[in-house]
Amino acid sequence: MKVAGLGFRASATADSLRAALGAAGGLDACALATLAEKATAPALRELAGALGVPVIPVCAAALAGVETPTQSPRQQGRFGTGSLAEAAALCAAGPGAKLLGPRAISPDGLATAAIAERSSS
Repeated sequence: MKVAGLGFRASATADSLRAALGAAGGLDACALATLAEKATAPALRELAGALGVPVIPVCAAALAGVETPTQSPRQQGRFGTGSLAEAAALCAAGPGAKLLGPRAISPDGLATAAIAERSSS
């Protein structure tokens, strides 16, 4: 199961999110995950609808302490993890999930995406 974690600014559009998702290689993800407070953002809902996948909200407490390859001091200070996108993907994919690579950033800099996968065994 592949889950795409997304981090984004309030001004991000569905195109920003799609660009980050594509750059991360996640257009075939089974679900999109993000911080619970952002899970109802219109741009995210638009993308999820276009892709036909659910949005998985992840609470801030679950993100705190998740080890990520990317280390953003800003994200560390706000959420207790180096990358919201990477941590959300790992949390939503479940125990034993692994990132397929570091987060990717949309060309406009408004969104990031990371893909995690949990083996089905």
